Amino acid sequence: MLKKHGEREHAERANDTTGAETPMKIKLHHVNLCSTNVPALDAFYRDVLDMKTEPGLEQSRTPGGGYPGKVSFVTDGTTQFHLSEKDLGINFRTGQAINPVERGHIAFRTDDIDAFKRRLKEKGIPYSDFGTWAMKGWDQIFFYDPDGNIVEVHQVRE
Repeated sequence: MLKKHGEREHAERANDTTGAETPMKIKLHHVNLCSTNVPALDAFYRDVLDMKTEPGLEQSRTPGGGYPGKVSFVTDGTTQFHLSEKDLGINFRTGQAINPVERGHIAFRTDDIDAFKRRLKEKGIPYSDFGTWAMKGWDQIFFYDPDGNIVEVHQVRE
């Protein structure tokens, strides 16, 4: 059955055995740190904090989508760190209001990006919808918290 865009969340979430709506899932996914020297930042996090390479992510990049900068993907085994080259031109190339690689961001993964966008709209929080610009299959939005920190929420759609 085809559903209109706004009906998706409610139709898919009323599946539990009690008939109650199940909440969308939101979980911390990664911390993005920006640098003008990604190799030095990478060495620091590997040498000082014993982080390891996060396998497979480099192949998921879409550098032609607006962000051609260097990135190192490392992890402590639980949380990823995306060590990215600072790029002050993202806004100009993408036409978006928020630049997620100007000073970094914290990122959360959800299982329903459309429901999350509705939540932001209901709360009057503007966001930049980047779609799948940097990582294959990652539908990404960015917004500011009350203190101006950049927050990403994304859903993997494959």
